[in-house]
Amino acid sequence: MTIRTRKFFGAVALLLLAFVWSMLGMVMAQFPVIANSGWLQWAYYVVIGMGWVLPAMPIVSWMLRPDPERQQG
Repeated sequence: MTIRTRKFFGAVALLLLAFVWSMLGMVMAQFPVIANSGWLQWAYYVVIGMGWVLPAMPIVSWMLRPDPERQQG
């Protein structure tokens, strides 16, 4: 797979990750234990807001891997 193709699929995967992560974050924010505490909401949104970076890192490193050298026959 060429780097161009990996970047396309990686971009789609990152968009899906961001969408799913934000939807799950909004659903979990409605739990009463989080919704009833201002400090817990603040901490929750900081962790959730930065947390998507960890699952995104392997996708980005896969996207940026150089193409294997093509053998000329």
